[in-house]
Amino acid sequence: MTVRVGIIGDRGRMGAMLRRRLEEAGHDTGGADLPLDAEALSRACKNAEVVFLCVPAAVLEETARKAAPHMPESCALADITSVKMLPVRAMERAWSGPVVGTHPLFGPKTVSERYAVTVTPGRGWKEGEALPEQDAGAVRLVEELFASLGWSSFRCSPETHDRAMASIQGLNYITSLAYFAMLSRKPELLPFLTPSFERRKEAARTMLTSDSAMFAGIFAANPMSQEAVREFRSYLNVAAGGDIEVLAELAKGWFPE
Repeated sequence: MTVRVGIIGDRGRMGAMLRRRLEEAGHDTGGADLPLDAEALSRACKNAEVVFLCVPAAVLEETARKAAPHMPESCALADITSVKMLPVRAMERAWSGPVVGTHPLFGPKTVSERYAVTVTPGRGWKEGEALPEQDAGAVRLVEELFASLGWSSFRCSPETHDRAMASIQGLNYITSLAYFAMLSRKPELLPFLTPSFERRKEAARTMLTSDSAMFAGIFAANPMSQEAVREFRSYLNVAAGGDIEVLAELAKGWFPE
């Protein structure tokens, strides 16, 4: 199966990786990046069966509206942002055809045995519901594309996705940010640093330096972020109350014997 795929944002890290992997798998691709003029978009979207928007969530709707006039009527519109509720709604406003949200759960340089992608059908789809035929075909096409790259995929609603990522991705960023922000005001701690602290610091270095703006944007764009922070705060309150054993037992769930 050879699919014609348009990649808008094909010079970004994820867009370039996606286009390269698609071409290596034998698919026909067209790409466009800034400046997104009509000529570039027309070339990228010509005869496309699916167009991927590989742009930040903040500019996704504007980009979708620019691309829409150049897309074939039967084309599916997809994205790869790390949040799904707002981007999926933005694509639905910009495009009357099938909309498929996706989120590769890895970065452009990830080396892993498991490349997983969430697929979030649009038009108000919920888990357990049947998809309208037009949307079902678009979702299957996107899933088959990912399969041809050796990636696994699973479906969930945009709401389910964002709630999960607020905990997995958002809290990882915001709690690390708060932790190191607090410690940065305590230079007297420097003589006391331990190997375990240094490991945590190095693990957080890229996220809190070169990638901080990206993670901050993801946190801000996820409607579930504040709910996750409030839930986490309740666990900190348990610690502040001295019930460490309760937290320790719960945390062991991640480390089965």
